[in-house]
Amino acid sequence: MSVEFIAEFCQNHNGDTVLLEEMIHAAADSGARVGKIQTIFADNLAYRPKFETGIEIEGRTEVIKRPYRPEYERMKGLELDFDAHARFVESCVAHGLDPMTTCFSREHVEAIRSAGFRRVKVASYDCASYPMLRDLAAEFDELVVSTGATFDDEIVTASRILSDVPHKLLHCVTIYPTPLDQVHLSRMRFLRTLCGCVGFSDHSLVQRDGMTAAKAACHEGAEVIERHFTILDAKETKDGPVSVGPGLVADLIRFAELDHEAQREELDARHPGWLQCLGDASRGLSAEELRNRDYYKGRFASRRERYGPEAMIYNWEETRLGDE
Repeated sequence: MSVEFIAEFCQNHNGDTVLLEEMIHAAADSGARVGKIQTIFADNLAYRPKFETGIEIEGRTEVIKRPYRPEYERMKGLELDFDAHARFVESCVAHGLDPMTTCFSREHVEAIRSAGFRRVKVASYDCASYPMLRDLAAEFDELVVSTGATFDDEIVTASRILSDVPHKLLHCVTIYPTPLDQVHLSRMRFLRTLCGCVGFSDHSLVQRDGMTAAKAACHEGAEVIERHFTILDAKETKDGPVSVGPGLVADLIRFAELDHEAQREELDARHPGWLQCLGDASRGLSAEELRNRDYYKGRFASRRERYGPEAMIYNWEETRLGDE
């Protein structure tokens, strides 16, 4: 069984379009089918006071500390404008990759479509942003939706909203990096009750775990694997430690084409302990996932013309953009 590998370039390009072009070449040569960027602009970063200082209680983090200004400046240097988006689409197509991007703010839906994208990714923290799902469903041929840090009832509702639109659901755990005993690949069984095509978005630590979780997911029937992709040293980008290079991608694609029995033999021989990846199909969200949900859900929003980052339109708000 083959697998659709999504090479998630994220911000591993460091805002450098020449490097991004090299990443496209490398991903295509490794056998990836999809090249993906993220449509993120610093001006869509929402200012939320509680994250300026965070909250610690008896040495335990209750609210993440992530001050607005340093994060804004970091994001500003990683942006790709929409001309770069359009060139990315052209380059992916020229190299046999299907271009995709993650939409993080509703205000960019039409611009993403105009840049040439026909498939779009929805990040875990927007799985329950139902107005944005409707906006995207009206514009794109297919949605790929990650389901990390999302409650079961929210996933069910999202799938119902997309019932008439081609879509895929990806199991994901929003712990960065994800320990193998927290991967819970058995959750894909729940997703299969909602959607005909499911997969896995992997955030495990590459240096320690390699492709163990992704291979286990293939063995358990994942049709799509998404991983951060890089051609740089792991220390050169924020997401480097959870990013794979061309060699590991090629190895995963080779593995996916083995029959089920041969996959099991390789997992047992080369990836001892892989069974811990299966976890619990009915498990709830951990404390760390809930903290991450608290921060990342609402991290990006759409701008109100007359206001600053303190009064933005969140992706889940039932309001029409432009009516403010």
